[in-house]
Amino acid sequence: MQYKSKGQDCPVVRPHHSLPDVLVIPGTGPHDMTPSRKEIIVDTICGTAVLRGADVFAPGVMGAHPGIQKGDEVSVYADLDNGCRKGFAKPYEGRKMFVGNGTALMSRSDIFCDNSNISGVAIQMNNALYDCPSLSGVLPGLVFPQNLPSVVTGHVLGPQPGETILDMCAAPGGKTTHLATLMDNKGVVIAFDKNSPKVQKIKSNCDAMHLKNVHAFHFDAIKSLDPTLQSRQINPEDVGHPPYPPQSFDRILLDAPCSGLGQRPMSIVRMSLKDLQSFPRLQKKIFPAAVGLLKEGGVLVYSTCTITSQENEELVAWVLTNFPCMHLCPQNPFLGSPGLAHCGLTDEERRLVQRFDPTTTHSTPPREPCDVDTIGFFIAKFVKKTVG
Repeated sequence: MQYKSKGQDCPVVRPHHSLPDVLVIPGTGPHDMTPSRKEIIVDTICGTAVLRGADVFAPGVMGAHPGIQKGDEVSVYADLDNGCRKGFAKPYEGRKMFVGNGTALMSRSDIFCDNSNISGVAIQMNNALYDCPSLSGVLPGLVFPQNLPSVVTGHVLGPQPGETILDMCAAPGGKTTHLATLMDNKGVVIAFDKNSPKVQKIKSNCDAMHLKNVHAFHFDAIKSLDPTLQSRQINPEDVGHPPYPPQSFDRILLDAPCSGLGQRPMSIVRMSLKDLQSFPRLQKKIFPAAVGLLKEGGVLVYSTCTITSQENEELVAWVLTNFPCMHLCPQNPFLGSPGLAHCGLTDEERRLVQRFDPTTTHSTPPREPCDVDTIGFFIAKFVKKTVG
């Protein structure tokens, strides 16, 4: 219906060539188009959402041409400097990025009325710079939109029905729900996040997917191990509350807090060098708890959505040096590329990690376009072995 209403052909949706639970929905762009005379300014979050297929919702509108009426053709720009004040009516002179043309479903006075809780679609995007279908509300409970590397991460962890799984930094829950479905809703998936509203989002996503084996907690992953407790099997009927004893989990996913520089689209980066350098320190603080909570013979998958070697290859090298019980092991599926050279890993170790980098134009062997045109991402898989 989205494409029919715009007079456009619907993209061809097809199964992924090797992942049985994935449908590939292609996008296109950038498209050539002429901006309209009437300008709408939106915040960067809204602009990013438009590039991923969304319409413009009223709360995201910062400024608008003074004469805009319902039904007008308008051009939408993302404010790159966060300098546009709400209700701005003049042509915006700050840095801005054109994201497409659309039709106003609200007038300027509707958008900037006295009701601060105005909601709903303000601009229907008819021609976005990049064309991607909106998946909001599409087959709820059956379909969950995810970037390909995120899906690969769940398969690499390989959770089995009846196992006890930990997702240490779980919000908003896409990977959590995927792990639970791979387990056929059997066993236990425990999910942590430090942000309480995000934990509620995990729970609502699980409810929408009818998943009963997920238990989400507002908790700091750094503090999730209590070495004074006696090791025990977690009871699926009563999983208790974190922190947990050593060796409580069969498999652990550490999708670590990171700089997020692999995310796409990304119109601007407002991160200082100090901010960037803080992430490896945080990741290293979480790892001791992850290793301690993992059973001997268990699997730990470490992943990030960034492209810096300090948070990826160099972090893996640090793990191998500081935790002799942790060993890299092969990944299946392997759809990315080997890790970067000269970043602390041997050639053999580089071939055991996989890196997704959209700037990579050539690969050996050649890969499918959907496996290359992804967000930037990194995955390492460890197995815990007995030392000595």
